[in-house]
Amino acid sequence: MLMPILRKSLAILALCGAALPALAQTTVGEPWVRATVANQQASGAFMTLTADSDSKLVAVQSPVAKDVQIHEMSMNGDVMKMGPVQSLDLPAGKPVVLDANGYHVMLMGLNQQLKEGQQVPLTLVIEDAQGNKENLEIQAPVRSLTSGGHEMHHGKGHM
Repeated sequence: MLMPILRKSLAILALCGAALPALAQTTVGEPWVRATVANQQASGAFMTLTADSDSKLVAVQSPVAKDVQIHEMSMNGDVMKMGPVQSLDLPAGKPVVLDANGYHVMLMGLNQQLKEGQQVPLTLVIEDAQGNKENLEIQAPVRSLTSGGHEMHHGKGHM
């Protein structure tokens, strides 16, 4: 009598587990934030994101800034244009670089000066193709104002 109930319970548990959404895995490589000078109100965060399935970065949060936005910088002829985007596509298996010359994260309304050697907590909100969201908590080191492009920092800050 107990065996059929146990088997039925195990079958139900197995089905429940199969019904849970499998969230996409996203890796974050080389995260960093540019240092600021006293009273500077904004800075940028840079990194490489690689998702294992089609996903998108839909938001970023940080306690060091009043507002955090995903931005795109582009050139239209001789005019540089920068502004927020709603999300950033993360095609499956393709590294997406966030750097000063394209997509990046803007930290605006900073609560404090960001000094070299500090760590900035960032929460990346990733949404998969089915609309499931996951939060990735990372620590991005602050690098000097004279740090060059994103590509100069290979081997540092991997998550």
